[in-house]
Amino acid sequence: MNTGILISLVIYMLGMLWIGYYSYKRTSNLNDYMLGGRQLGPVVTALSAGASDMSGWLVMGLPGAMYATGVSASWIAIGLTIGALLNWIYVAPRLRTYTEVANDSITIPGYLENRFGEKARILRMVSGLVILIFFTFYVSSGMVSGGILFESTFGINYHTGLLIVAGVTIAYTLFGGFLAVSMTDLVQGLIMVIALVLVPIVTLFHVGGLGEAVDTARSINPALLDIFRGTTVLGIISLLAWGLGYFGQPHIIVRFMAITSVKEIKKATVIGMAWMIFCIVGAMFIGFVGIAFFANTNHVLDDPETVFIVLGEILFHPLITGFIIAAILAAIMSTVSSQLLVTSSSLTEDIYKTFFRRSASDKELVFIGRMAVLVVSIIALALSWEKNATILSLVGYAWAGFGSAFGPLIILSLYWKRMTSWGALAGMIFGAATVIIWSAVGLSDTLYEIIPGFIVSLIAIIVVSLMTKKPSKEVEADFEKYEKVLKS
Repeated sequence: MNTGILISLVIYMLGMLWIGYYSYKRTSNLNDYMLGGRQLGPVVTALSAGASDMSGWLVMGLPGAMYATGVSASWIAIGLTIGALLNWIYVAPRLRTYTEVANDSITIPGYLENRFGEKARILRMVSGLVILIFFTFYVSSGMVSGGILFESTFGINYHTGLLIVAGVTIAYTLFGGFLAVSMTDLVQGLIMVIALVLVPIVTLFHVGGLGEAVDTARSINPALLDIFRGTTVLGIISLLAWGLGYFGQPHIIVRFMAITSVKEIKKATVIGMAWMIFCIVGAMFIGFVGIAFFANTNHVLDDPETVFIVLGEILFHPLITGFIIAAILAAIMSTVSSQLLVTSSSLTEDIYKTFFRRSASDKELVFIGRMAVLVVSIIALALSWEKNATILSLVGYAWAGFGSAFGPLIILSLYWKRMTSWGALAGMIFGAATVIIWSAVGLSDTLYEIIPGFIVSLIAIIVVSLMTKKPSKEVEADFEKYEKVLKS
């Protein structure tokens, strides 16, 4: 491994560990550990939500798709951008308000139980288990990505790379909790946007500008400039529908619950969307300009998804190349740590405290939360040890699964007073089941499973809520109180 690259990566990882230690010193209770004491500023909230969302898809998947298929790969980016914006506008301020009104809920399952005044705790248990199971596999897939990155980039043994990425991520998440995850997301988000803007600008300079890049792409294959290339109406709808997933991703929407106040959300929205647009446009340009670069030079690109890495290695000093590789690691680690913490909080607050130790002290719960991070990480590591393709394939519909199970549920819980706990439970179960069945019978190639899953969940919530007894006066009173607080 080049010494310059190694120095950059060591500095990056030591920085992540220092943030974990700093956050550990500022974490004294469960609210701090799981939600940062609801004291995140707009910048940290915005970049944390963005960095925990994008993962390796942004820095490897999207540039690779643009390189391989041209501008037709942009439909999914358009869908995600629209979905993220709508999530900030219509969910963020309401969820921040209602989670505080609903007995200061610090997890999504806790919010659902308190929102509907559900005494049997079935809703909390089911939603907690859904998060625990799916995110364990999700975390595992992220660890696999990290191991593969070290293996393909440096020739390091896959297991060694896996342990390095997992070890650093587990360390700062376990000790620093939500504050550490959010602060590292801030740093990782900045690294990602700088790298994603720097690489395409330098590459454009080397190929002679945007006009030259467009002409080269056209000479290779005019279809590379056709946004409708190889797509159908259903295909475009499916790609745009990825945006629906945002409303139900626990590791993203929990950031809305942690911001200092609702008034800060407008600032966070502007910052978060600006960051996202710069990153997505930069990632697409890397892939597109990469077409011209590799066509006009003697360099060969074996795997389209490595276009970001290879351009960094060719065009920059090793220290800068290390920074670029750190951006890819940042995308992977920020998502893994966020998912790891949400899984830990669900295991601690929604299962351990709710069903086993209701009288547990804050100190005990923080300890259990840290142990939960460790246990889930060990399971995820075990699952990822052999690079199991089955695990990686789960990620393809995990986004749809969470989006369908929790998306309609979260939205209607914030806007419809008549919604009941039975309706919420039905929507969650039917939404998740539809996604799994749709994918299992092979219909995903025709229409992305989040579309039927989201629709079925929405219908189930409305129908079952209208068929069951209306919410209690206390629940309705909480809803009215929440609306008054929101307007004030």
